[in-house]
Amino acid sequence: MANKEILLGHSPDADDAFMFYALAREKISTGPYRIKHIMEDIQTLNERAIRNELDITAISIHAYAYVKSHYLLLTSGASMGLNYGPVVVSKTPMTIEDLSDKKIAIPGIMTTAFLVLRLAVGDFNYEAVPFDKILFQVGMGQADAGLIIHEGQMNYSELGFHKVVDLGEWWHEQTGLPLPLGGNAIKRSLGPNVIDDLAGIIRQSIQYGFDHFDEAVDYAMPFARKMSREHVEAFVRMYVNQWTLDCGQDGKQAIHELLARAETGRLIPHTLPVEFI
Repeated sequence: MANKEILLGHSPDADDAFMFYALAREKISTGPYRIKHIMEDIQTLNERAIRNELDITAISIHAYAYVKSHYLLLTSGASMGLNYGPVVVSKTPMTIEDLSDKKIAIPGIMTTAFLVLRLAVGDFNYEAVPFDKILFQVGMGQADAGLIIHEGQMNYSELGFHKVVDLGEWWHEQTGLPLPLGGNAIKRSLGPNVIDDLAGIIRQSIQYGFDHFDEAVDYAMPFARKMSREHVEAFVRMYVNQWTLDCGQDGKQAIHELLARAETGRLIPHTLPVEFI
């Protein structure tokens, strides 16, 4: 087992960089494991998880429905927001009721943002584009509206876009729960002893970031695509929060509720119950 290589997939974004700073800079011991970081956008990570390629990976809660047979969901590493989340924006003011007959640029069909928008709006015309190109698509008139995730949530109004709906606000009105967007999944085939070891290492990495906030933000800055430090700190605090170290009962309830509603709407295959570690 000495120096066993573990493939860890996560997004090249400020919040994931913050969570895995301690691992990337070897601030904590990984015991007999050698962690190899695989940084790709969340849609690509979802697709790689479907192909069972990564040992541990950030994953959309939506995508868990398609990888449950190969992965367990860790209680550490969740990205949840209470009364905030992905935002649909447009160049001209419109309402959520207008979206059903609009073309919407989305960041990937396996993202949780897309699933929640389908719950909120029903069927609509969409085009999947890289998440960092969505505002450009809307600005150029190639889409009527765009579903933005990551740092685009911080500065869209400064760029002249209008909020149509914040899906975190919509979800909170519907359920009173935080909106569970992503989590960390771990491969079942690693076996219980390795899974327990790695779950502890991931939790330690997140805790180290909390305990050394400023230096973890310093590490995350190059992943923030020219955001100011003020915006980076705000973004990290939005999605690395009380549910990230341990999602707890309310976090588990939120995940269950999201997947249950998606099952009822026949938007995902049968998934429940969720298996946590």
